[in-house]
Amino acid sequence: MNKKSSAKIADKTITVILYIIAAFFVILLASITIYIIYKGIRAASPDLLSFSGDGVGVQLFNTVYLVFLSLVVTVPVGVLTGIYLAEYAGKGPLVAVIRTCIETLSSLPSIIVGLFGFLVFIQMTHSKWNLLAGALSLAIINIPLIARTTEDAIRSIPRSYYDGSIGLGATRWQTVIHVLLKASVPRIITGVILAAGRGFGEAAVLIYTSGMSSDINFSNWNPASITSPLNPFRSADTLSVHIWALKTEGIAANSQQIADLSAAILIILVFVFSLGSRALGRRLQKKMQSDD
Repeated sequence: MNKKSSAKIADKTITVILYIIAAFFVILLASITIYIIYKGIRAASPDLLSFSGDGVGVQLFNTVYLVFLSLVVTVPVGVLTGIYLAEYAGKGPLVAVIRTCIETLSSLPSIIVGLFGFLVFIQMTHSKWNLLAGALSLAIINIPLIARTTEDAIRSIPRSYYDGSIGLGATRWQTVIHVLLKASVPRIITGVILAAGRGFGEAAVLIYTSGMSSDINFSNWNPASITSPLNPFRSADTLSVHIWALKTEGIAANSQQIADLSAAILIILVFVFSLGSRALGRRLQKKMQSDD
């Protein structure tokens, strides 16, 4: 057997092994998802889907609203940080320190970020648990993710894009915003999806910052009112925190059913958000290309 035949056999063997590994993880993920959704469907009832009593409607609203507040902070700061690192930072001791800080922040245990958020956003401001504190704490976790995703996306764009734009008379900032950033939209959307997914599933951070209970009135939409759903300074338990509380402290007879339903809704929520974000990203990309 010559070397060429041996190389082909080795290549096919490795390819088959990689396909088997990929299939294993796909099957594992699908099995877990189907199992959780199945248990959630079995536990579903009109009472549990309501916005009062044992229903999880309030927690669902809190989850979506908190992730929205977090992304309002995370996306602009993260994208601007990524642009700075990719196009303006250059090389030097200060940039090395910044990169080290970003890497450190991205690897911090969520419980540490939760305690930091409790100290800074709750204790130092002399306030109670609230949605804004939870959103800011989540932003600390997710800003490094968005920043790295944006930086990698911009660096992966062929340099000819930059040179061509500068050659046509555009400024550096115009080139970054109207050329490089437009071409990076799909990958940045992926980073946003990952950041939102972590926000949907985070519990440790929010236990210390946003609280474990909600007292809201869905007929009161005045953001200044403490019982308004839109008030960012009210306490709020999300689906992930609700699941944790039910599994550790739940004393109601149907605690298990509520937790199963909450887990199923959480998975479906992440799935719908991911599909919606990708569809929006493709639409934005097509619109930007047509505008060009």
